[in-house]
Amino acid sequence: MKTVKTGVIGVGYLGKFHAQKYAEMEGVELVGVVDTNPVIAGKVAADCSCGAFTDYRELLPQVDAVSVVVPTSYHHQVALDCIEADVDILLEKPMTTTLAQADDLIQRADAKKLIFQVGHLERFNPAVLAMEKFLTIPVFIESSRVSTFKNRGVDVDVVLDLMIHDIDIILSIVHSPLKSIQAVGAPVVTATTDIANVHLVFENGATANVTASRIARTNIRNMRIYQPGSYINVDFASRKVMTIHLTGDIQENGAPGQDTQVTSFPASDALRDEIVHFVKSVRDRSEPLVSGRAGRRALEVALQVIEQIRQNQDLEVYQQVNAAVKKK
Repeated sequence: MKTVKTGVIGVGYLGKFHAQKYAEMEGVELVGVVDTNPVIAGKVAADCSCGAFTDYRELLPQVDAVSVVVPTSYHHQVALDCIEADVDILLEKPMTTTLAQADDLIQRADAKKLIFQVGHLERFNPAVLAMEKFLTIPVFIESSRVSTFKNRGVDVDVVLDLMIHDIDIILSIVHSPLKSIQAVGAPVVTATTDIANVHLVFENGATANVTASRIARTNIRNMRIYQPGSYINVDFASRKVMTIHLTGDIQENGAPGQDTQVTSFPASDALRDEIVHFVKSVRDRSEPLVSGRAGRRALEVALQVIEQIRQNQDLEVYQQVNAAVKKK
């Protein structure tokens, strides 16, 4: 088996975990890690027994594939340079800040027949993978993804930070074009939207109600999927899938009979599974589960949600929050 030479560009909070996964994998050589902060690059490199770089362009000629884990505003330029260097890419979500940038990367990667995967980590949650066998025709979806505030990922609003995970999953299970979007949201502790809700309606009649918040007192990550004759509840955090199927029997209270099953999955390493999948795609030259096009679809809806929130929200509210944030 040929050794796949890899690297990680950006080894802050999340990037260092990418580096650790590559360093632990058989048949993979972590050639180096990159960070503009030489102290951070040096520490992660020492921990992972690889080279340290402050300029990613020096690493590119030495690798077959990289994870790009830099701030979103730099995604396009860094990924573009990787493509020009004929390097396969695992690009963290959201893939870019604009659709034009996303299209540019997709077209260039296609032209060079490169592997282009987008880091929608939740797709590798065992509960999400397991729910696929229970899906028939989703008609109504409720999704909640709320978390306590963390001072990272705030370079983008909550739609691109958190909600985009559920948008990506919903788009992957509802096989119909999107018909309409109704979105609301507000800034609370940052200068961008911190809490948001969107109602998605698809052309086949399916609807989804999606809520995301990064200012909650507890962490909740679940999705409820209703379909003819059955109901699926997916708890992303506890990795549980509950399914309820109507049996056709009638209970004493007149309600239809139900067959309820709960499947639990042991703790897993979704990031490792995502990176293993990426490396396999690199070896096999096969399309990844979350391709550049899948990442673009989620980005397109997320950007529409953001734009509608901006249109619905009084600009004065954002200005007031922005002023308050600057005073801190």
